[in-house]
Amino acid sequence: MTQFAPDLKSKHRAMWASGDYPRVAADVIPGLGRRLVAACGIGPGQRVLDIAAGAGNAAIPAARAGAEVVASDLTPELFEAGRRNAAAAGVELTWEQADAEALPYDSGAFDAVLSCVGVMFAPFHRTAADELIRVTRTGGSIGLINWTPEGFIGRMFAVMKPYAPTPPPGAQPPPLWGDEAHVTELLGDRVTGLTLRRERAAVECFADGAAFRDFFKANYGPLVTVYKTLAGEPERAAQLDRDLAHLGAAHDLGNGRMEWEYLLVTAHRD
Repeated sequence: MTQFAPDLKSKHRAMWASGDYPRVAADVIPGLGRRLVAACGIGPGQRVLDIAAGAGNAAIPAARAGAEVVASDLTPELFEAGRRNAAAAGVELTWEQADAEALPYDSGAFDAVLSCVGVMFAPFHRTAADELIRVTRTGGSIGLINWTPEGFIGRMFAVMKPYAPTPPPGAQPPPLWGDEAHVTELLGDRVTGLTLRRERAAVECFADGAAFRDFFKANYGPLVTVYKTLAGEPERAAQLDRDLAHLGAAHDLGNGRMEWEYLLVTAHRD
C-alpha cells in the first residue's frame, strides 16, 4: 500500500473538518446513503466497509439493515456526529480513521465495500480504486454513489476551480468518478456485473441560489477552504459569491427545488 505525503493528507483532513459536513449530509442529501444500501442489497450477516463514511450517511443505514459495519474516514472529527446519529438510529458500528488510498485492512476482508460521495474525493483515483477492490472479497459487492461532472455538484466544482489552489501533480478532479468511462477504466476486468446508472437527488432545502451559496460557504469543507484562500482578495471572493448564487439560481426548478445528478455504481469483485 502506497503512503502519500503526510502534508497532503493533513490538508485534506483539515478541509473536511472545516465547516459542518455532517449537517450538509443530513440536511441536503439524507436519502443517498439509504439508496446505496438498497442498491447493494446489504443485509444481515454481511461485513461491510464504508469508505470516506463521514458521519455515516451510508454506514448507518447498512447497520440498520443488519450488517456488521466499519465506518472509515480520513477525518475522525466527523465521527462525533456519526456516533450521535448511530445512537439515535439504535445501531452500533465501528468507527475507524483510515485513508482511502492506503486502507489498513486485509485483502478480501469485507463482503461489501461502499462509498457515498466519499472515495471520489481521494485525489489519486487509481490508487483509491485499487484499494477498494483489494479489501472486497471475491464475489463481494462494491457500491458507489458519485457526483457527475455534468450535474450540479460537478458544475459547482467547475465554478470553484479558478479560485482554488493548484492541486498536487497527478491528482484528478473528484467529479471524474461520476463519468461512466472513467469508472469502467478504473475498475476494469477486476469486477463483474458492473452497472452504471445516472439518477437524481431531489434537493428542496434552499429558497434560492443565494441561500444555497450561503449554506455551502459556511458548511461545505472544500468551499470553506477556497474562501479561506481568498481572505486577502475581497474582489475575487465577491465574484465567487456571485458565481455560486448564479449557479444555484440556474438550477432552481421552481419553489426552491433542485435535482442533483449522481452516478450509482454497483459491481461484484471478480
